[in-house]
Amino acid sequence: MSIFVSEPGRPVGARLPEVFRGRRIGDVTELSESGAIAPERSEVTDAEFQQAAHSGSHRALQEYGAAAAGERPEERVYLPVSEICSPAQFTVPASASVAEAMESMDQHGIQHLVVLSDNSVAGLIDMRWLLAWVHKNTSSALDQALVHVELPAFLTASPETDAHQLARLMLAHQLNAALIVDGNGKPFGIVTSTDYLKLYASAGRQEGAV
Repeated sequence: MSIFVSEPGRPVGARLPEVFRGRRIGDVTELSESGAIAPERSEVTDAEFQQAAHSGSHRALQEYGAAAAGERPEERVYLPVSEICSPAQFTVPASASVAEAMESMDQHGIQHLVVLSDNSVAGLIDMRWLLAWVHKNTSSALDQALVHVELPAFLTASPETDAHQLARLMLAHQLNAALIVDGNGKPFGIVTSTDYLKLYASAGRQEGAV
């Protein structure tokens, strides 16, 4: 259930934690930003994620589902982020241009895209970041291939990660989205600040009805 942060960098090869691809990255603490992240090293926050990658995690989720039946999601002590995230359905290759990435977002009506390099996760970008990048660069910025662009840092977590803990770390690192990755290192879903707003807005409507 650990949460990882990947340093800003070009989408060359996989930029996932060691548990997915044998490369280490910096650790994430509960409420403070981690130090400078070096591509050559990493530490995980705990051993829970590696345990969750095995079949026991699925059994734990089933047991959780039975125990949490009848409880409102926002009131659960433990809420798997898989219950509130959206599927990571849309990706873009690192060879694509900035303009192509923006066009894909506009075409599908989405705000986030997973960047792939040789079918491995290499980054997570959003429309707001792309617009800011284009604004800071030259008029030919739209034609620039993503592989030549330093993409922003991004958070990764497993489907079993506690959504409440992930929300705290998104706030601490000032990121409005996190990538959820399955045990095979493949994109599982994306959770955004909007997902959390929907969750607690729903809770507010229920309380108002009462």
